[in-house]
Amino acid sequence: MTQQGENIRALVVDDEPALSELLSMALRYEGWEVQTASNGLEALTAVRTFAPDVMVLDIMMPELDGMSVIRRLREEGAEVPVLFLSAKDAVDDRIAGLTAGGDDYVTKPFSLEEVVARLRALVRRSHLLLEATPDPVIRVGDLVLNEDSYEVARGGEPIELTSTEFELLRFLMRNPRRVVSKAQILDRVWSYDFDGKPTVVELYISYLRKKIDTDRSPMIHTVRGAGYMLKAADDA
Repeated sequence: MTQQGENIRALVVDDEPALSELLSMALRYEGWEVQTASNGLEALTAVRTFAPDVMVLDIMMPELDGMSVIRRLREEGAEVPVLFLSAKDAVDDRIAGLTAGGDDYVTKPFSLEEVVARLRALVRRSHLLLEATPDPVIRVGDLVLNEDSYEVARGGEPIELTSTEFELLRFLMRNPRRVVSKAQILDRVWSYDFDGKPTVVELYISYLRKKIDTDRSPMIHTVRGAGYMLKAADDA
């Protein structure tokens, strides 16, 4: 079980790799630690070794389906909150999932924002966060971003950003010292169905650099052929 101040651990179980990756990326953006499993047997092992705080579980999987997985978990006394994913939206199917021990149920196709919000609610209800609403302030070196007030400052000096610049900076600051690709930025900052071009990322990175790095030690770095990385100016 996650203790106060630690990241939330989420287990994503789905036999569609693209869907698992999409969900994982969204949850990592929230600052959560994520592990995936592609079938029911892997899921059972992961629950025992990874000890997730919350679980996304696809119902229709080969070998061992989601219903069987949750029945085994509940028989073993595992109380991890479970959000079912299913292509079936009939009322009887929803009732069956919740009766089997699921805590919530979402049908495909779904909104990523809705799934993340439902998972947050499950974690809150299970008291895993204790008094822990996540700190809205993100700090990397002398750069500070407040997610609630939308204020940004570097070295104590306020910086005015547009909404898109703010989202781009937030994504970079949530992934300090990690290279993020243009494709990842397009997916996260604009939208998952945005048919944009990498040049728009280059343009907004240049905007941010002018506001964040001008006349200061640079924090936003280009990693040739890979993407971009933000790190504190005094980091090696």
